[in-house]
Amino acid sequence: MADDQGKRHVVVVIGAGPAGLYGARKLTEAGHAVVLLNRDIKPGGLAEYGIFFDKEKMKEGLRKQFKRILSDPRLFYFGHVTVGQGKAVTLEELKKIGFSAIVVSAGAQGTKRLGITGEDCLGVYHAKDVVYHYNKLPPFSERPYEVGDRVAIIGMGNVMVDVANWLLNYKKVSEVTVVARRGPKEKAYDDNEFEVVEQYLDNEDMRREIQKIGPRLEAAGQNVEEILKTFVKETTPPPDCRLRFRYLWSPHQVIGNSQGRVGALEVEENDLVLQDGRTVAKGTGRLSRIDLDCVIYAIGDQVDSAIGLPFSRGAFVTSPEKAAGNPSPSLYQPYDPATGKVLEGIYLVGWSRNASVGLVGVAKKDAETGMRVVNDYLASKEGFAPAVADQKIEALVRTLEQNRASFISKSDIEALEAVEKEEARKRNTWEYKFSSDEEMLSVIAARKAA
Repeated sequence: MADDQGKRHVVVVIGAGPAGLYGARKLTEAGHAVVLLNRDIKPGGLAEYGIFFDKEKMKEGLRKQFKRILSDPRLFYFGHVTVGQGKAVTLEELKKIGFSAIVVSAGAQGTKRLGITGEDCLGVYHAKDVVYHYNKLPPFSERPYEVGDRVAIIGMGNVMVDVANWLLNYKKVSEVTVVARRGPKEKAYDDNEFEVVEQYLDNEDMRREIQKIGPRLEAAGQNVEEILKTFVKETTPPPDCRLRFRYLWSPHQVIGNSQGRVGALEVEENDLVLQDGRTVAKGTGRLSRIDLDCVIYAIGDQVDSAIGLPFSRGAFVTSPEKAAGNPSPSLYQPYDPATGKVLEGIYLVGWSRNASVGLVGVAKKDAETGMRVVNDYLASKEGFAPAVADQKIEALVRTLEQNRASFISKSDIEALEAVEKEEARKRNTWEYKFSSDEEMLSVIAARKAA
């Protein structure tokens, strides 16, 4: 049991984003010790590096919650530690140490591609990388993202809105075109989120676009007049900056110019058809072209296969059959198709379980539900004597040292944040972030030496 005659379990949680942190809290509340391994120096994950950088109240509120979680003496933080083959520590090394359980909450750090010709051109980016760039997550913060003046964003969810916000309000590009494979009614962004870019919407262009595809929308049972009333406003965009939508388009190829940069995007026009009660885009074979300087994919993400779990089609594999229980343990455990068995003692939560689905609130709920499964599993196992539990953590430190991997502690993070707050105060701004690992490590080292 978790606290049977003074014994305790030690659980490794890989990833210190919202799922990892909220999951860790549920484990420590149950009396377990938690070893939190984080790829980045600073904790927070999506909450720190995914939420748009001007949302001060939201970000500060989450940081306060995370600080309380990290302050638990039963939680041991190891930042700047990557997990996987050739990384700071492997999954096999963690299993060999003999932790009670391993929870993978590393998000969806893999990059999804469309597999079209030309997507290796300079100026084709993934939205996740762009978001990391403007939120100052190393090494993305240090890389140049040259977007030019005309940008296409593939996809129309909330991430598209964030990227458009950055492009229009901060980069001051002249034209952003949202390319969507279905119609306006199938948008995935929230109207309140869209307000930050609504002033740039070219409403006359929107009217023409909806009227142009009107017959195809009506063929799918949609009312074009109602769509016009909903999506076309009376406002006019600034003369030098506009946002427009191109519906029923699927990217066909990126066309490079003579310098190997993006020159245009070729798309296939779609029809909209009803299939099992859903609207589905169906290619027509008709091709169109739009001249561009940059293409940004906002099409979701996939998990990082390098962690070392069974992987297929962008996701870690889970059992095709539900196990008994509410929640079903098999939903939260990786599954090896070669053996037909789940991997005992290993669990998935957050975007590592269901990539790109929901934001902080969804990640929190998924982690807390998953920890019910983990706690049930731990309750069936005998814990370690305190000295043995401490030895597990010491063994991890030795493994990292043998692999020549340094790590960041909770006290290091506190020192770094103190310096960043002072820098923000000097600049009369609510936030300041160092934009490279080298800068952060140097600040931490200086504080230790002082």
